[in-house]
Amino acid sequence: MRKFKLGLFSATAAVALFAGAAHAEIVIATAGPMTGPYAAFGEQMRRGAEMAVKDINAAGGVMGEQLVLQIGDDACDPRQAVAIANQFVNQNVVFVAGHFCSGSSIPASRVYNESDIIQISPASTNPQLTEQGFENVFRTCGRDDQQGLIAGNYIADNFKGKTVAVVHDKQAYSKGLADETKKTLNERGVKEAVYETITPGEKDYSALVTKLKQAKVDVLYYGGYHTEAGLIVRQMREQNMDTLLISGDALVTDEYWSITGDAGNGTLMTFGPDPRKNPAAQDVLKQFKETGYEPEGYTLYTYGAIQAWVQAVEAAKTTDAGPVIKQLKSGKFQTVQGEYGFDEKGDVTAPGYVFYKWKDGKYDYASEM
Repeated sequence: MRKFKLGLFSATAAVALFAGAAHAEIVIATAGPMTGPYAAFGEQMRRGAEMAVKDINAAGGVMGEQLVLQIGDDACDPRQAVAIANQFVNQNVVFVAGHFCSGSSIPASRVYNESDIIQISPASTNPQLTEQGFENVFRTCGRDDQQGLIAGNYIADNFKGKTVAVVHDKQAYSKGLADETKKTLNERGVKEAVYETITPGEKDYSALVTKLKQAKVDVLYYGGYHTEAGLIVRQMREQNMDTLLISGDALVTDEYWSITGDAGNGTLMTFGPDPRKNPAAQDVLKQFKETGYEPEGYTLYTYGAIQAWVQAVEAAKTTDAGPVIKQLKSGKFQTVQGEYGFDEKGDVTAPGYVFYKWKDGKYDYASEM
């Protein structure tokens, strides 16, 4: 197992050392789509990580040492994610809170596994991430087989006799989520009228919308991200369709509404319990709001991932991967998401998915709107 260096020095620290006043640093990182169509989620992760590091350092750091945060931009591209992961290896990063897209987290996890770097994704839901058998890989969010089960049962229970379509954009997260939902629907005796794929990044989805209109689809389940989902909804409304869109956790950004406007009213999506409503998050929530930022979506999930790792390190009294992994798999952690632990695969033991509804530019629990 690779031994991590705790005495890493930035340029500022090197000057301090030369002056006889050295301070030690521990290098951690977050990685996600800091640019590209899903950059809103990268910003959530960056903001969450930066605030966590700020708060931890202000409280004395980790084992008396300050955290230094590296930011990696993978743009949700698998090849770029691998390049970022290798860059982190060269920077002696000991822990990564990332990545966002499952299609990035999965290939990057192989690099981290080979280099004994602990990875805790706050957002990657594809089951394969924790089914690879890697001891160092964890997540603070749920899995698509859990999310798809909730979504499929909800549709079967609440839209009996309605015409259903399932669409995804062929990416790892998207296909996994759509197929798990389809599997549950089929097991419940609901056969989709349309099963279709799209190409992400396009602007015109009128061909898909026309097909949905011809099939008289009442409910569209979409596996994918907010950009394409928003365009599809808007283009359905332009063709006078009142088809209901149901999707997953990749719609938890205000950018969805900026694309749809009023056309997004009624959209349903699954996501974990909102940590902003958790009493344990209120002090951090206040800090974010004082900066003018609303910590929606995966902001606090990223903050919590860093909290869990820090608590495991302090219990292990080392940043070496082996002892920290043992602590992560045996301990309970007090985070902005509340208390949780991890199972043997690295999946979080926190509560699962609930339904949210978009209304007038905001989303909240569907039962409360």
